[in-house]
Amino acid sequence: MKKILSILLFAVVATPHVSFAQTIIHRDPEIEQMVKEISADSLKSYIHKMVNFETRSTLSTTKDKKKGIGAAREWVVQRFNEFSANSGGRMTAFVDTTTIAADGKRVDVATHLGNAMAILKGTDSTDNRIYLISGHLDSRVTDVMNRTDQAPGANDDGSGVAAVMECARIMSKHRFPATIIFVAVSGEEQGLLGSGYLADKARKENWNIDAMLNNDIVGSNNSNETNIIENTKLRVFSEAFATTDTGRIAQNIRNMGLENDGKARQLARYVKEIGERYVDNMQVVMIYRNDRFLRGGDHTPFVQKGFAAVRLTEMNENYNHQHQDLRTEKGIIYGDLPQFMDFEYLRKNTGVNLSTLANLAKAPSMPQEVKVDVKNLTNSTTMAWKAPKNGQVKGYYILMRETTSPVWQKKIYTEATTATLPYSKDNYFFAVQAVNDSGNESLPVVPGVGR
Repeated sequence: MKKILSILLFAVVATPHVSFAQTIIHRDPEIEQMVKEISADSLKSYIHKMVNFETRSTLSTTKDKKKGIGAAREWVVQRFNEFSANSGGRMTAFVDTTTIAADGKRVDVATHLGNAMAILKGTDSTDNRIYLISGHLDSRVTDVMNRTDQAPGANDDGSGVAAVMECARIMSKHRFPATIIFVAVSGEEQGLLGSGYLADKARKENWNIDAMLNNDIVGSNNSNETNIIENTKLRVFSEAFATTDTGRIAQNIRNMGLENDGKARQLARYVKEIGERYVDNMQVVMIYRNDRFLRGGDHTPFVQKGFAAVRLTEMNENYNHQHQDLRTEKGIIYGDLPQFMDFEYLRKNTGVNLSTLANLAKAPSMPQEVKVDVKNLTNSTTMAWKAPKNGQVKGYYILMRETTSPVWQKKIYTEATTATLPYSKDNYFFAVQAVNDSGNESLPVVPGVGR
């Protein structure tokens, strides 16, 4: 029997009168099938291959064919190219390189930095949307400047790179209107160097990045100290709003109480809804922080450049197997080794990523000029918007939630571009998203002020 997700929806007409009816939201069969194709064995094979490079320190050799960061990134691109054979010529792969000067901190000599990338070109030539998924290829031991000792980096962050590669393997066989970029960045442990370089490039070249999913440490199910074992929860970290939201934008956020409705936080809600729709026995837990306490990840440079970017991370980290030299002390094995990973958990976490990416890339772009009417004092709420720039639109969902709710609580469907709801804008937050025939929704747009 086809699995379905049942939620309560409301049909609305473009008048003050609203009719109510329960309906069923089905999983998109194409996305459902892609999620089923994710293989724990494939993920495990990627991890073991990366571990076999001995170290993937950003400062390690780029000349050796069998060990070091250079060999690792070339292998990732080789696998991307193998996957591209199924793409009908739409996917290309390469190492995007730059030279990082010594900084007297975590880079002691000029370093040849390279991000392993694959670009799956969208099928709609008029649609310039980009969706990006990343993990970091580099690894480390206790001393971040140690470039020679074994640094397996199985979970940190072989797990994130494996998720990126498995998404590329499966999604390369499918067609999406928008473009998807798969990237294994370098330099994360030296200070987010690879992602910083890529975010700068994206901003300078005006890439239209709608969403960026950063996967860092997503493959272990247990913690040290507390000894919690949990493989049914995944954290998604999101910033409240971008550092570029200053001046009039910041004032508008304060005036309308939109502190929890920035780009990254909207994306986090979307990841939760779509991930839980397609991956069984999985709860996506939203954390209202850009990252772990006083720590950072490869999504951060994108947030700082004004893009919607979030970090996905396992629920409970084990610090015995993170940033550690390989050793055994008092019966405890330290080091980031594959034996401490849960590949079924990694499979589910990869499914959250894949379903989110696929739903976004298949959906229409976001509605334009979404406004809430404020010319009169009313106990109802009237909104209007314009059709998206790209994509085939069947209709729209008006989203509603109480001001204290972290997630959208109601989805109200209409095929019009205006609606009046018997709910006060004083008491609820609203947004609008476009939806196509196969039920793929755009990211939500919170209304601005209209008269």
